[in-house]
Amino acid sequence: MRCLCWCALAALASTSIWNHAAHAADAATPEPAAAAPPAAADSCTNVHEFFATDCSLTWHGVTLYGVYDVGVGWVSHGLPENVYNYEGEALINRNGNHPQFLLTPNNLAQTGLGIRAKEEFLPQWYVVFNASTGINPQSGVLANASATDTINNGLPRGSYSEAIDGARAGQLFNDEFYGGVSSDRLGTLTFGRQRSLGTDAMLVYDPASGAYAFSYIGYNGTMAGGGDTEDTRWDDSMKYRLAYGPAHFGAMYKFADGSGGCYSASATWTAANCTPEEAHNTAYGFDVGGDIGHFSADVVYQHYNQAISVLNPLFGAQSLTQPYQATTNSNNANPITGPNVVDPANTVYGIVTDNTAVMVTAKYTWEQFKFFGGYEHIRQTNPSHPLGVGAQDQGGYVMSGVEDNNLDSPKTVQIWWTGVKYALDSRTDLTVAWYHQLQNDFRQPPTCTVAAGFRSSCAGVLNEFSLYGDHHFTKRFDAYAGVAYSEVGGGLAIAIPHGPGVPYLHNTNVAPTIGGRFAF
Repeated sequence: MRCLCWCALAALASTSIWNHAAHAADAATPEPAAAAPPAAADSCTNVHEFFATDCSLTWHGVTLYGVYDVGVGWVSHGLPENVYNYEGEALINRNGNHPQFLLTPNNLAQTGLGIRAKEEFLPQWYVVFNASTGINPQSGVLANASATDTINNGLPRGSYSEAIDGARAGQLFNDEFYGGVSSDRLGTLTFGRQRSLGTDAMLVYDPASGAYAFSYIGYNGTMAGGGDTEDTRWDDSMKYRLAYGPAHFGAMYKFADGSGGCYSASATWTAANCTPEEAHNTAYGFDVGGDIGHFSADVVYQHYNQAISVLNPLFGAQSLTQPYQATTNSNNANPITGPNVVDPANTVYGIVTDNTAVMVTAKYTWEQFKFFGGYEHIRQTNPSHPLGVGAQDQGGYVMSGVEDNNLDSPKTVQIWWTGVKYALDSRTDLTVAWYHQLQNDFRQPPTCTVAAGFRSSCAGVLNEFSLYGDHHFTKRFDAYAGVAYSEVGGGLAIAIPHGPGVPYLHNTNVAPTIGGRFAF
């Protein structure tokens, strides 16, 4: 499949249609994607210029860039800090249990480093490249959502540190790593690990620009990933972008990769009757949008097969419903009979679905105001092709427990958001935002009442409200302060989905934050 990708790159280079097509611009992001190198006059020539201006660290078309973002905060219902956690604790957590002060990483942007290049090899034709990674400013380790879970495997719930799910899983380049060709007329075609089209749209149309401390859709990648937060970045993917006048178009395809593991639908399965599976985790998406005056809009479609969601660390002996998880393999919540297929140490437990999402976004600028809004409809079903024990997750982590039948019926998730950014002056912005998520009742039979007991398959709701100010002292350094409030109810307030629903320890979280960011 990878040979096909490079053949496609060569095919683009030989194409001569669409003579009036404009260069495809990358979406604005906190971590810049591949773009044209600045003119030589914009490259830094001395240390003073580096700190006093926004000159770039560019040499022969290759640019080094990065961000350092850290602050302090307080949460009303938090957890002990985790050195691998890169998102902080602003959003309500299912296991949050006490108020605390803490260091807050990456509040407005992900701390990290990157290198990008755009070098002309023929008139109006360029080789493009981008490699970027996220680092935790409070610990210096690579951003690693999977490790936040594995470090808690087998512990009692009350002993957890902050555990999350995400696409960054300790990879050397946990953000993006791609290369390709670009034409001023025909657009840009790249291959590698890349942000999804949904992630690109989120960073442009989120009033908080994906800020972990103040944005639900930035902190939780359900919206950007089209159903699961791990799919905000696609490995082994081909991406094409083209701009023509005020309109732009994007298309993306992910090739299957990794191992499908070993699967059995039997309640008494063993290593002997477990069938090896192939990975069918292909994905594709499209984006159509445009800019007319001060108004911009995009429509994004994404479909992802065998999407994986990791909700909790592996349960230990203290679990009332699945005490075996930390020591025993399982398919569809059925523990293996006999020896394990894989060692559960340093593994994760995943729920697998096929996801389809449609997103509509818009923004409008009027004087000092910028208005943002969007809506996404996500449909999730049990996978057409199951994954099994030993299947690979993000960063090469292995699943020792897999559920391919978690949904009683199709699950529908709706997410909408709106917000306003107001420029107090040329250096200071004030942003207010609201995020809302709603899921249907997909439990069968549909008995979701207080008397019957709620499950995670019951209808549920999540809200987050945020307000923050951001002041730029220089073009490189800014400071910010704000607060986020989040709440959950119904099925979305269920922390552990098996058996009688185990609820969140608390249904609300208040998180004021103050910090600073340095970008180059």
